[in-house]
Amino acid sequence: MKRIVSGLLIATALMGSAVQPAAARDHHHHDNTGRAIAGGLAAGVVGGLIGGTIVNSGPRYVDGPRYYDAGPPPPRCWYEDRDVRNRYDGGYHTETVRVCD
Repeated sequence: MKRIVSGLLIATALMGSAVQPAAARDHHHHDNTGRAIAGGLAAGVVGGLIGGTIVNSGPRYVDGPRYYDAGPPPPRCWYEDRDVRNRYDGGYHTETVRVCD
């Protein structure tokens, strides 16, 4: 949904700039040398560098090891049918028993 909305906004902006009236297109208050664009780009680059420096400055505190020690893996367990000696008559019967490594 985000992609659709952002695509529609971009398409609307592009169509709006392409279909503006001729009188508004020809009426400029600057000499069209691109100084405003260059100034904006330079300000953005300098601002980004300053912001990155501020974010990355300062001490970093690390408590404990820098890796996660998960410890040994849990034992593998499964269920098996085994013959178990009967307590009353000395015979055998089958029970489901949990078996672990």
